Amino acid sequence: MSTLECRSSTVGGEFQLDQRRPADIDWPMTLILIGQYDSPFVRRVAIALNLHGFGYEHRSWSTFADADKLAVYNPLRRVPTMVLENGEVLIESMAILDHLDEQAGPDRRLLPGAGADRRAALKTCALATGLCDKMVSLVYERVLHEETSDVWIARCTAQVSGVLTALEAECAALVTPFWFGERPGHADIAVACAMQFLREAHPDIAAMSDWPALTALTQRCEAMVAFSSVVQRFDPPRR
Repeated sequence: MSTLECRSSTVGGEFQLDQRRPADIDWPMTLILIGQYDSPFVRRVAIALNLHGFGYEHRSWSTFADADKLAVYNPLRRVPTMVLENGEVLIESMAILDHLDEQAGPDRRLLPGAGADRRAALKTCALATGLCDKMVSLVYERVLHEETSDVWIARCTAQVSGVLTALEAECAALVTPFWFGERPGHADIAVACAMQFLREAHPDIAAMSDWPALTALTQRCEAMVAFSSVVQRFDPPRR
């Protein structure tokens, strides 16, 4: 387990995992975010929680080292996983973020409510999270397999490069500090988390200087406490 056992709520004491099924647990009255911050998917949820001002307890569990504990809440053994105050479990970052936006209300949601802006924001999020998927696939290919596939590595690398090129063009054309206005939303969060992961996990693929607009956007985001307070050094899995 990571030493980053931080939480943004004021819950006293350490939450102890009960091995019963989630529906049978007497839950504390706080959100619980499961997963490590070196995952761009976990980190985007943590940043959204911070921007919304929602308190939460962070359980820094690894999908490898803590897989059995994670399986109690998510049979996919994936992160992020979020446990709500009533014990309901949400999985997958976009589903979790949709719930958080709903709780925040229409004036504070981090995604446009309807129309062309919403479709554009969802597309940007899809590109950024798809980029993260490919970068994670490259990590697994290189660190978990004794014999790697040159074909698979070339395909993933081409997808990473293609998405970065598309996002760089969109970002360079922005006329506001963030993708859809004066404050960051889910599109900015997803892109910033992807760029941070690229810098740490795959410095051999591309230098940040190759993507000046995306780098500048990321720097604006990372200068905010909501971003900088949820950082963890990337620690890849091992065979």
